[in-house]
Amino acid sequence: MEFIDLKKQYRLLKPAIGRRLQAVLDHGQFILGPEVAELEARLAEYTGARYAITCSSGTDALLLALMALCVGPGAEVVTTPFSFIATAEAIALLGAVPVFADIDARTYNLDPARLPAALNARTKAILAVSLYGQCADIDAISQVAAGHGIPVIEDAAQSFGATYHGRRSCALSLIGCTSFFPSKPLGCYGDGGACFTDDPGVAEKIRQLRVHGQDRRYHHPLLGINGRLDTLQAAVLLAKLEVFPQELEARQRAAARYDQLLAGAVATPYIAPHCASAYAQYTVQFDHRDALAAQLKQKGIPTAVHYPLPLHRQPVFASLALPEGSYPVAEAAARRVLSLPMHPYLSEADQREVAAAICDAVRPAKTGR
Repeated sequence: MEFIDLKKQYRLLKPAIGRRLQAVLDHGQFILGPEVAELEARLAEYTGARYAITCSSGTDALLLALMALCVGPGAEVVTTPFSFIATAEAIALLGAVPVFADIDARTYNLDPARLPAALNARTKAILAVSLYGQCADIDAISQVAAGHGIPVIEDAAQSFGATYHGRRSCALSLIGCTSFFPSKPLGCYGDGGACFTDDPGVAEKIRQLRVHGQDRRYHHPLLGINGRLDTLQAAVLLAKLEVFPQELEARQRAAARYDQLLAGAVATPYIAPHCASAYAQYTVQFDHRDALAAQLKQKGIPTAVHYPLPLHRQPVFASLALPEGSYPVAEAAARRVLSLPMHPYLSEADQREVAAAICDAVRPAKTGR
């Protein structure tokens, strides 16, 4: 059983992907070729954002967004302690300090009620992660931010395709950032990412920053990075974008089936009434998570833990001096979460096998035997 079955997806999309790749090989414009501009237009149309600017990875998307807001030494950026390292890494790489606020126990996303205590005169931005495919409560977060004159960035690396009050992830705040890493809901065959905004000045700045700060050839008003998306990756994404709506629906059907099969056995994902998740992961909670994962592995069922160590406990951030217990909700989640196989081509038979194995494994734990 595959945790994410990219091979099956490729077999189904092979002709379309082949045609797209061959077109790039024929015209030879491997950097910022026409497929990149086409993809950016399609991404903007899909999300509802005015501008989409592709880049070399989801991490670079975060970096570019922060650079566009002039985040640097002496600044602080408030974010979640329960995310992949890239969220806080991008802040620290610019010399700024990641400041954490605890999460909502049900959604795993930033708890807006915890934000005010983390804000001060040095706060330059709030970086809200839309974890596991569900959007953070951006309106509530933005309301807190607006009271302090602080912009909001959405880290939508896992939530491309998700909706929040009927609006698409990536188009919910001043800047949205996503990742096209192969395992994401919309993934390429390498690294890739994109930034989204409605602000023309921000969009132009990000475009310059991704090409070494260049506004025209060999003229560099800004200090930027080499953050361009390869044309070949854009070609792959264009082919996949054609079937993305159907794949998103398939993910949601698979999640609904898991919900039904696992009811009462483990804590299944909570999706807020105003949200539709992209289900980058289907993540459950269980007190004896590690034992459950081991038993599933014995039966050939792959699992993953996203994420076993909160960011404030990572060795690289030891200088922040945030001991265990600083963010108890995030720490509790890190001990209990377990992600199950999830992708658009997951069969009902495989899901029933996963569910049966989980029910068999948790029954003794729940009864104390």
